[in-house]
Amino acid sequence: MTVSRVQVGGADPYDVVIGTGVLGELAGMIGDRARTVAVVHAEGLPEIARPVCGALEAAGYAVHALPVPDGEAAKEVGVLAGLWSRFAELGMTRTDAVVGVGGGATTDLAGFAAASWLRGVKAVLVPTTLLGMVDAAVGGKTGINIPEGKNLVGAFHPPAGVLCDLTTLMTMPREDYISGLAEVIKAGFIADPTILELVEDDPAGAAAPDGPHTRELVERAIQVKADVVSADLREAGLREILNYGHTLAHAIEKAEDYRFRHGHAVAIGMIYAAELARRAGRLSPEIVARHRAVIASVGLPTSYGIDAWPGLRKTMTIDKKSRGATLRFVVLDGIAEPGRLEGPDEDLLAAAYQEVAR
Repeated sequence: MTVSRVQVGGADPYDVVIGTGVLGELAGMIGDRARTVAVVHAEGLPEIARPVCGALEAAGYAVHALPVPDGEAAKEVGVLAGLWSRFAELGMTRTDAVVGVGGGATTDLAGFAAASWLRGVKAVLVPTTLLGMVDAAVGGKTGINIPEGKNLVGAFHPPAGVLCDLTTLMTMPREDYISGLAEVIKAGFIADPTILELVEDDPAGAAAPDGPHTRELVERAIQVKADVVSADLREAGLREILNYGHTLAHAIEKAEDYRFRHGHAVAIGMIYAAELARRAGRLSPEIVARHRAVIASVGLPTSYGIDAWPGLRKTMTIDKKSRGATLRFVVLDGIAEPGRLEGPDEDLLAAAYQEVAR
């Protein structure tokens, strides 16, 4: 299989390399100034972290594998503080590097550890999940969770490169892979309708990591994110469209103590945002129905608890897109026509939620 590249522009441009056997690119991304490389990896992925460490050792680096908890449990202050202590023990300097290997939670943590150590060292990310490849590892957003909300503490710290080995997708549990499809579908709704058409034409194929369009779906979703973050790294305006569906999604994740899959929450959040736009007179019922059909076709959820609204609404108050007391939503005015809805009426918010309640 050939290797493809998507460049993410900006002040510090870098490549996202997509294909198989991509570890040969790793040393070139780290460079020859580094002496020590800390490989932060999900503890459940030693068989994937091992060849990463081997490739780095073969290139002459002093390599140290630092396992962290799997999933969102990694994105905690205590885990981050533990990495800082290990970096200090290893004598890591500003010319050294951090490599993050794992899903989106692991690369978020590794990126923030790199961003905060000595005010910033080089990071290279090796996402091993669909969600990590198309979303978390691309764009330079890093962060951890606190009890009050998800990703409220973090930094913008673009990696030196991202390596997406598509063979790792074959090792994913089916539900985790399908969860990652929510971010792919989101890219279709906000920017690339071809993604939606590929899913609609073959939902079963889209839901399988060895499906006929897997590579194209991954590449298209990455290209959407690269185009957006190249123009707006720090979410000054355009980048907010990548948060389509995420306002409600993050509230659901908090309500579930982050045990609810991110993609499942985003799927529900997109339908909520679509219903909100419809009730605000901005989106047609047909496109709302298309949201439900595409999302359901790959096995993603379309509803959430009927009694959950009061708690979810309270959590949304501290959403990162809010400005002062004004709640802001990314909505659509049409397919690939994202916009914003600011300060919607409380009755509108509640009525839209009833459309996803069960």
